[in-house]
Amino acid sequence: MVERLVHIEEVAGSNPASRTKMKIFLCGDVMIGRGIDQILPYPSNPKIYEPFVKDARDYVKLAEEINGKIDYPVSFDYIWGDALKELEKENVDLRIINLETTITTSENFEPKGINYRMNPKNVDVLKVFKVDVACLANNHILDFGEEGLLETIEVLNKNGILTVGAGKNIEQATTPAVISGRTTSRILIFNCADVSSGVPIYWKAEKDRPGVNLIAVNLYEFGTNFLEQLFVGAPLRFEKIRDLSRLLPPVSHFTIFSIHWGPNWGYEISNEERKFAYRLIEEADVDLIFGHSSHHFKGIETYKGKLIIYGAGDFINDYEGIEGYEEFRGDLVLGYIVEIEKNNKIKGLTLLPFRIKNFRLNLMNEEEIDWALNVLKRESKIDGKIEKSEKRIIINFE
Repeated sequence: MVERLVHIEEVAGSNPASRTKMKIFLCGDVMIGRGIDQILPYPSNPKIYEPFVKDARDYVKLAEEINGKIDYPVSFDYIWGDALKELEKENVDLRIINLETTITTSENFEPKGINYRMNPKNVDVLKVFKVDVACLANNHILDFGEEGLLETIEVLNKNGILTVGAGKNIEQATTPAVISGRTTSRILIFNCADVSSGVPIYWKAEKDRPGVNLIAVNLYEFGTNFLEQLFVGAPLRFEKIRDLSRLLPPVSHFTIFSIHWGPNWGYEISNEERKFAYRLIEEADVDLIFGHSSHHFKGIETYKGKLIIYGAGDFINDYEGIEGYEEFRGDLVLGYIVEIEKNNKIKGLTLLPFRIKNFRLNLMNEEEIDWALNVLKRESKIDGKIEKSEKRIIINFE
């Protein structure tokens, strides 16, 4: 069994055994290639092979036409804007992102129309945001083939960022990330992509081939042996999670299942997705399902005391100036802070509301927060209250 265990040093003077809660930050798609890569200190070759755009700098021009000039190159902390200080205020312990951009110098463009790439020299843009874990199972992580994927993993790991959901073979792609040393709970993070998100079948990792942890959610709706079907061939099945306690100090586990699924637009949650999420909670003891792929945030659900984020939405992208789907307000994005008590019970969820403008995260104004609040109330199924409080949307669970 391959195991990746990360012991992360505690804040000076703290004692994990004495702490009563933990805060985990999660965000959806981090798309820092193309236009955003062009404004960073070390831009890649701007040539791209899209149907209508051939130069990545055109995305910078589109954004400037809408929201004014961007004085670039920018510093590595620029794109995160207000998110940096807001996360510091929240005293977050762990930061997890869905990275939808390869970090590579490869010119091996996959013939898929849209390709995201960031120059490895710009990796400090993730380090300044203090990213701990990058989920890689998505429909852009092999935009530059196996070469681009493996370079991405190497660059991230060398810079202290743990990766999950993709790898040099199926064993690595399906192995969870294990975070230990921050609280009395051990954090297990699984990551996969569903075919519904547009991941090509041939991107699936195999025994001797790099790729992503790819599944088909609709195949598991009526399966009688859910776990065996889902993790066939995986080196670590859900039912073996408890066995970790034999190898590691005996502590409880908080399990996160990160999944890239569904279409880019629309609030609807399919029956397959909902049933799949329920079975993860009922049969695999998953505590938090962290979904992403939609370019806007979707509804949230609580189920048997656990949390389902069906679609976290994009967190940062270069879409300013691109027309279409305005009713979903893709420029309004959320960061998710899950507060966990010592007994692994989820105490609440704090949503940090931002607006993307000039390729930068800016706090939403009151009118924008109200819009986001109303969407969440309309689309969510929460055992608790959703309310606004001091530039935050707060969900307290009953």
